[in-house]
Amino acid sequence: MSPVKTAYVCLPCRASYKQPYDGSRARACPRCAEPLIHVGSAFAAPKRRDIAAWRTLSVLLHAGIRFHKNCCGGPGYRPRTLREIRERMAYAETTGEPFAHALVRRELP
Repeated sequence: MSPVKTAYVCLPCRASYKQPYDGSRARACPRCAEPLIHVGSAFAAPKRRDIAAWRTLSVLLHAGIRFHKNCCGGPGYRPRTLREIRERMAYAETTGEPFAHALVRRELP
């Protein structure tokens, strides 16, 4: 049986790679040799030319949000646009909710 593959991302190159998961080994981008970020097996990469989507992804990854499958299937809600990110940032500032929690909230009250 082959090992399960998971996604790794290089933000400077805007590239995604599926590789077998080995938690003890750091991976480097084949293009620029920067470290790859483990994003999870439920990740679907945006097109390389979609700069706004990669900016949104960068904010999510820097906030510590990943795309791992859960028992019900997918990773849950993740914002797709910078507008959704800004709305959730404003909500987090006004309510005091942690930024990472506000980002994965499906609807804002």
